[in-house]
Amino acid sequence: MEPFDFIEMKVPAKAEYVGVIRLSTSGIANRMGFSYEEIEDLKVAVSEAMSNATEHAYENKDGGEVTIGFGLYQDRLEVMVADRGGSFDLKKVKKELGPFVNNESIEDLREGGFGLFLIEALMDKVEIKNDYGVIVLMTKYLHENEVDINDDQITTSQ
Repeated sequence: MEPFDFIEMKVPAKAEYVGVIRLSTSGIANRMGFSYEEIEDLKVAVSEAMSNATEHAYENKDGGEVTIGFGLYQDRLEVMVADRGGSFDLKKVKKELGPFVNNESIEDLREGGFGLFLIEALMDKVEIKNDYGVIVLMTKYLHENEVDINDDQITTSQ
């Protein structure tokens, strides 16, 4: 199934652009109807993936770029973070992705791999492609029937 919208952003592989992507993630997720808690989870997961990508891109060369793709579907948001510029060929990337498995040496992917564990805990599905550079695809499902409940909890707990 094709996304009804696909947004692609390219930023310099510098830590100061993580905030820009956080804001974009928040805006897109809010527009789709995600709850406050889900948006916070998305922002943290995307920040982790972005931070990892900026560190990784710098190891290879100065002036690297990070590409972020947002696939907006009826029932979910897919966020792709690639640490090697370029544009996404969505079908090709998704065909080559595999699930995040804890048996690869995670240290080779990222320092300590803690970011990936955090991303996996916050998102519904995490897939990784790491043959040339690293692409992380994170999926968060939209649970429309829970939005009202979460909204009520937010207003009563503040």
